[in-house]
Amino acid sequence: MSIIQQHTAASLSDAWRTINIDALEEDSSVNFDTSTLHPALPEISEADVRQINTQVRQLLRGGDAEGALRGSLEMPVYNGSDLAKETHLHTVIEVLQSIKASEMTPMLQRIYGTPGGSECLDVLMKYLYKGMAATSAADGSSSAPRTPTRMTPQQTGFSQVGGRPGGANESTGGAMSVLLSWHEKVVEVAGLGCIGRCMTDWRKV
Repeated sequence: MSIIQQHTAASLSDAWRTINIDALEEDSSVNFDTSTLHPALPEISEADVRQINTQVRQLLRGGDAEGALRGSLEMPVYNGSDLAKETHLHTVIEVLQSIKASEMTPMLQRIYGTPGGSECLDVLMKYLYKGMAATSAADGSSSAPRTPTRMTPQQTGFSQVGGRPGGANESTGGAMSVLLSWHEKVVEVAGLGCIGRCMTDWRKV
């Protein structure tokens, strides 16, 4: 057997590497628990989400759309079940659909100018992207694999188009239009840095 053949055979074997060089690298994850790099997030149960959403809807029915929006953004579901995350996403979308276009910018400016307002808009951007992804998966316009999440219009939004032929597609398009409008307004108020913080934040809604 030639040297080349011997080398090839050894390279294809699992036994050729006898030293774990990852263990010798100080920055390797082998030497420490990577989960300690991030602080632990409190787990939010489905019951907690339902309670938050009930309070948000009460504010919405009472005419306090700004309070409802801020309330839904101050308690994002970072650590919870998929159902809890989806439920809260629908509540956020419901609040967004209930606010008039003329009220978007002034409301965002007021929230942004208060303590914790920048964080709220960052959270809003996360929910906007999550809603866009769910809406795209629902109407099949995305090339990404479908997810079980399906964006449906809420009672305060575009549900009235669902009864007409083709209404489901129109409602999906209406929901996407609302999300895109909010995305534009958030960028105007919080700047492009809001997108960067949303993309790089390890906390996912």
